[in-house]
Amino acid sequence: MRRRVVVTGIGIASPIGSTPEAVVASLRAERTGVATMPAWAEYEGLKTRLGAPVTDADLRFPRKRVRTMGRVARLALYATDRALADAGIAPDDLPKERTGVSYGSTHGSSEAMEATMGRVFRDKTFAGMPSSAYFKFMSHTVAANLGIAYGIHGRIYTTCSACTSGSQGIGYGYEAVRAGLCDVMLCGGGEELHPIHAGVFDVMFATSTAYNDDPTRSPRPYDRGRDGLVVGEGAATLVLEPLERAEARGARILAEVVGYGTNCDGVHATAPSEAGMAGAMHLALEDAGIAPGDVDYVNGHGTATELGDVAETRATHAVFGERIPISSTKSYMGHTLGACGAIESVISILTMHHGFLPPTRNLVHVDERCAPLDYVTEVRPAQPRIVMNNNFAFGGINTSLVFRRFEP
Repeated sequence: MRRRVVVTGIGIASPIGSTPEAVVASLRAERTGVATMPAWAEYEGLKTRLGAPVTDADLRFPRKRVRTMGRVARLALYATDRALADAGIAPDDLPKERTGVSYGSTHGSSEAMEATMGRVFRDKTFAGMPSSAYFKFMSHTVAANLGIAYGIHGRIYTTCSACTSGSQGIGYGYEAVRAGLCDVMLCGGGEELHPIHAGVFDVMFATSTAYNDDPTRSPRPYDRGRDGLVVGEGAATLVLEPLERAEARGARILAEVVGYGTNCDGVHATAPSEAGMAGAMHLALEDAGIAPGDVDYVNGHGTATELGDVAETRATHAVFGERIPISSTKSYMGHTLGACGAIESVISILTMHHGFLPPTRNLVHVDERCAPLDYVTEVRPAQPRIVMNNNFAFGGINTSLVFRRFEP
């Protein structure tokens, strides 16, 4: 029997705030987290100078707790500590055998890899390499370190799938709780800001460079003047439980996860597929048992890339038609890569609680090649009951999550 799955806690660290209240305030004020990164000028051939760092999350933890953690895992730990507190669950009270982690990042800590392997390859020596170094930059560092931090003995899902890492983390956690495999899942995604991430997109001519001297004007999702993405960082965690457990302990229920769809284009490593994107949305709607007309808002992927925005909007139009409100919150914090699916899921839930739809910053003139949709361009009072969060990644991986305002 399928169990109903509810969200009982959220935690976030983002370029526009590291509490839900701060994030909501930034969205309402249309305040950006994008900044100029002067140190990036040291890298020959790196054209972008824009990034979106997390500046207000206190990542100082006892050394024993984080000795195998790089920045990406510490961001995730910050978000997860706060999500558990928000859920009213003390770490020692977790049902360890029935608790799991489903968490991802693009890869491990780039900062830790640079510090360790840079010396190895430059000096051709492993002498002096700390024994804990690898655990900071291994691909599953976030999920494994969270499991250790909370003494978890249940399932560990490591969703390292680039820009769908966070949303797949939530999706697989939802499926585990729904199927009765776990009673608590700590789900989400994280990423740390590093010039290598900007460089990866820069060499593909996918980063924003025209606004290096005016970071408030970029990125520009769906706008005809967009010139590429801005890389950001952060983490977000959702605590998922079956409805009966949440009700039994008197938990505050923030939302219900009702649908999840993921698929693969099977076509190209980087080129987006409208059919694949639309297919993931249809899978999520089918899983939720709802029609397209039941969805009140779509939190779009909206990276501000040339081809991605066009393909995404056309896929969204193919599923929903012209009437669906859509915006991209990457316009506030850049593309947080492995964290974006989780951060944007938290924002999707917050829209239901705070009664508004966040606009896309810098969207002045919708690109004529983008599909006709209801683009949200200013803060819009609304009472969304069902929201969808979509994310798409290199390798043709597509995800769609559906959240519903909790109704007993």
